[in-house]
Amino acid sequence: MQLTVNGIVREIPEAWIEKSLIRYLREELALTGAKIGCEVGACGTCTVLVDDRPVKSCLKKVGEMAGASILTIEGLAVADGTLHPLQQAFIDAGAVQCGFCTPGMILVAHALLLRNPGPTREEIRRAIHGNLCRCTGYQQIIDAVEQAAPHYHEF
Repeated sequence: MQLTVNGIVREIPEAWIEKSLIRYLREELALTGAKIGCEVGACGTCTVLVDDRPVKSCLKKVGEMAGASILTIEGLAVADGTLHPLQQAFIDAGAVQCGFCTPGMILVAHALLLRNPGPTREEIRRAIHGNLCRCTGYQQIIDAVEQAAPHYHEF
């Protein structure tokens, strides 16, 4: 069985087929951007994109991902380490405090902007509703997505 993670095709060891995607990403691939939070799909800290759609990776088994393309926060930055403009917008807008929710928030926002490069503030709120943040109060996160949106066609 294969899947693609951040553009790299991976052969999945049999031992990982029934384990959670979040554990595979963190423990087998050392991609620790996605966090282990509630492990019941309520907090969104484990969010990654599967075929450009947000997925709570704590709820998915690796075996369910056969043939899928997975994007983690590590795969969003440019190859030379330069932050993706959406990541930079989160910094510029003060949308990063403790950082625990940030990877999931950014990936949900990225998926939104891929589908809708001009979302309203309400559409942004709806898109991030499944990702919890205890630090920023959400306004800076919405501001960051709004700041990045006009330039999304350039990314």
